[in-house]
Amino acid sequence: MIFDIFLVIIGLIVLVVLWFILKNFVKLIINSILGLIILVLVNFLHLFPLIGYPNIQITWISVIVCAIAGIPGAIILILLHFLGLA
Repeated sequence: MIFDIFLVIIGLIVLVVLWFILKNFVKLIINSILGLIILVLVNFLHLFPLIGYPNIQITWISVIVCAIAGIPGAIILILLHFLGLA
């Protein structure tokens, strides 16, 4: 009896967690795509060579950072490149 109640409680917790993840899933996908677009646009428009820096190299690590963090990830990569740390 206690085991059944425990399983129902665990099932409800998993259901609530999945609900919150799937509810925000579309927002996360859009944010990731926009982060990648920002990174590609900065390279395509050659913004860094205008101020004397080389272009940002798009590597697997930078793509993963933009895919996970989205727009803030792209901004962090741009700032790190500007500071010479990336």
